[in-house]
Amino acid sequence: MRLREDVRAVKARDPAARSGLEIVLAYSGMHALWAHRASHALWRAGLRLPARLHAQLVRGLTGVEIHPAATIGRRVVIDHGMGVVIGATAVVGDDVLIYHGVTLGGRTLRTGKRHPTIGDRVIIGAGAKVIGPVTVGADSRVGANAVVTRDAKPGSTLVGVPARELGSAADVPVDLDLGAGI
Repeated sequence: MRLREDVRAVKARDPAARSGLEIVLAYSGMHALWAHRASHALWRAGLRLPARLHAQLVRGLTGVEIHPAATIGRRVVIDHGMGVVIGATAVVGDDVLIYHGVTLGGRTLRTGKRHPTIGDRVIIGAGAKVIGPVTVGADSRVGANAVVTRDAKPGSTLVGVPARELGSAADVPVDLDLGAGI
């Protein structure tokens, strides 16, 4: 069952999570992701206005804005959640960890692919912005407040404004606190 999978993912990535019941009842990031699944199903069924209205209601309740057309993978964790924005053409892979204040946004008004593609097992630090139709490769890490506007190869560690590669994820200490900043 996906609900159990989601709860296990939070327990694995959030040391403050004390119980499954606490996660189910009190984690706004999880609530936003669960609600997104419903909005996304409505969107795919062609019920665009109900999908958008549902997404707006969820945004008001959780502080997380996920466009119903966005594609979100399995076991994604949005930690704290407040201020997260995920655009319509964004694709988020499996096992991604997203901290508060993250934007996966567009930089053009043209139609088509306008938002990022985030690979599997990526960590995106607090306040980071990944803007435009860029790809952040699997197993990468984006530091807090980084602004990513170019593709990043798998295993990258990205920091700064504009973001630059600090080195491969293998070269940077595992306990580097990307949620709080670099």
